[in-house]
Amino acid sequence: MSKSPSSLPIEIKISTVVAISAILHSVDPIAIDAALKQMTGGVSDFFEDEFAVIDVGAIAADTAYIDWRALVDLLKKYRLNAVAVRGATPEMAEAIKAHGLALDDGAAGAERAREDVAAATAASAAVTIAPTPAPAPVPAPAPQTVALPAMIVDTPVRAGQRVYARGCDLIVTASVNNGAEIIADGSIHVYAPMHGRALAGASGNAESRIFGLSLQPELVSIAGVYRTFDDGFPAELARQPAQIRLVGDRIDISSMTAHR
Repeated sequence: MSKSPSSLPIEIKISTVVAISAILHSVDPIAIDAALKQMTGGVSDFFEDEFAVIDVGAIAADTAYIDWRALVDLLKKYRLNAVAVRGATPEMAEAIKAHGLALDDGAAGAERAREDVAAATAASAAVTIAPTPAPAPVPAPAPQTVALPAMIVDTPVRAGQRVYARGCDLIVTASVNNGAEIIADGSIHVYAPMHGRALAGASGNAESRIFGLSLQPELVSIAGVYRTFDDGFPAELARQPAQIRLVGDRIDISSMTAHR
């Protein structure tokens, strides 16, 4: 007799984990500290103990040594919990693992990282750390009672990139490639071919939906309920306007062009 999931000592489910990208253009701790201080505007809980992926792709090829412990401690000072390193060279791997950090190869190497720095900063609200010029002070987040405007992304979301619209809807007007991930606390609207992964209602809003003009995703999620498409997206709904929503505990996909 099989046991019900609730009777088992452990359950394994897919969970949404969102991490900030800390894109380094310098390994000087003094410069990084000054940039973070200016960036947060003195708000002690600006980052709220979020996970961080340290992206060294833009500097790895020209950097012989990085003090990982000092870097992790510095990010921790600003309530950023470093969990992984992206864009590292093979020579860095041993030191990175020795400091308890994972290796994330999603950036596909240093050269790719150089090309993606500008797009990743604008599209995924990544934290870019540079010695000069110092970023302008950022005001404290708006109160929860104030509705935030939708986050709009006008550039393609490439493989390995993650875009997160915190506390609002996400609108993407360019393609979302295989291997990319788009996440929103609200609904997701994609007005171009949509591949990759789309996760709406990431903070638990079961009323969120995913809308697309040409859907062929690898995985979708509404409020933590997932559906994958290992055998392909339903042929009758692929590459046409459709919406994805949560009906009970089931992911429902329906056409937006069918007569009702």
